[in-house]
Amino acid sequence: MQSTCARPPPAPREPAALGEGDGAGELQGAVPVPVRLQDREICHRQEQESGHPLPAGAAVHPELPGGGENVFFVITNLIVTPNQRQSTCAERVDIPDAVCQENSDCVPGKAVVAGNGVKTGRCLKLDENSKGTCEIIAWCPVEKKSRPKEPLLGKAANFTVYIKNSIKFPKFNFSKTNLLNTKSGSYLKSCHFGPGNQYCPIFRLGSLVSWSGNNFQQMALEGGVIGVQIEWDCDLDKASSECNPHYSFSRLDNKFAEKSISSGYNFRYAKYYRDDRGVEFRTLIKAYGIRFDIMVNGKAGKFNIIPTVINLASGVALMGAGAFFCDLVLIYLIKKSHFYRGKKYETVKSNSKKSLTVRSANEQNSNPLPIGEQLRQLQTVET
Repeated sequence: MQSTCARPPPAPREPAALGEGDGAGELQGAVPVPVRLQDREICHRQEQESGHPLPAGAAVHPELPGGGENVFFVITNLIVTPNQRQSTCAERVDIPDAVCQENSDCVPGKAVVAGNGVKTGRCLKLDENSKGTCEIIAWCPVEKKSRPKEPLLGKAANFTVYIKNSIKFPKFNFSKTNLLNTKSGSYLKSCHFGPGNQYCPIFRLGSLVSWSGNNFQQMALEGGVIGVQIEWDCDLDKASSECNPHYSFSRLDNKFAEKSISSGYNFRYAKYYRDDRGVEFRTLIKAYGIRFDIMVNGKAGKFNIIPTVINLASGVALMGAGAFFCDLVLIYLIKKSHFYRGKKYETVKSNSKKSLTVRSANEQNSNPLPIGEQLRQLQTVET
């Protein structure tokens, strides 16, 4: 990462290879995906509305819960609660289980449902006629519910990410990357992926979101998940330059649940410190942002005569042509074809012999035939 906005992610492990398949040629799956992040602008605000500085590496942080293998997370909005210490304070008024009228409503030692701490037994009110909230033991002050109406890091749309993907097919001794084969050192400094430049691995984050059919600024408020699909489908009988990746983009979380309490994508994390007296305190950060999942599928095929012959023979046999060709060879082409013909065909005798004899006798009286002709007719009927 080449800015103060983030740090480079740890090197990801290689995923397991896909299984092999059978066909008219040989197939093999592939895959490893190293992901490298870069941004070219220092584009986030250094201070929140409250004046507190943003934590280091707030823009892209691979070691936070939102990151992971083949995943990176971009923080776009924040709720920062600084200088929290373990003490007693009033619970938030928007939590129903913490609302009280008197001390008996706050059972000591009972945790506040969907709250931030444990009740002490006191009900804190502004005056006798108003409702109050239970006092709790917690990290105080508690986190505020309201978030900024505009994304604090909305300009993260101008960040660029370098997705470096390498595939390898050991069965065919073939490997390739998604970087265009060029010797120009300035190529990566000037190119951006787009309709006119399909083989540049530099992607603008705002474009990744827009290609999935979403608006970056709207998504940056509550967060979300974007999937980047890289497809490799290579015919290795052709030139290696014909084996190129194809990209597709989609939103993976439920975009229609914007009014749901579980909409968006966020998590909390804290940074802990100690003051001069050794007392622990912390800064709590609720981070909203966009998680990008890199998904890779790959397969390659190459012509092989052996599976081709096997498949062709299987197809011929299934169509019934096998039996016809076998009979053709056995009856007409081999030396002992008469033996096979004798086993395949059988002479059938019928009652037509008797009727022919009676008819021949009658015809002999009226129009006698030579004996040789009569024997020939009889032999024909038997056959």
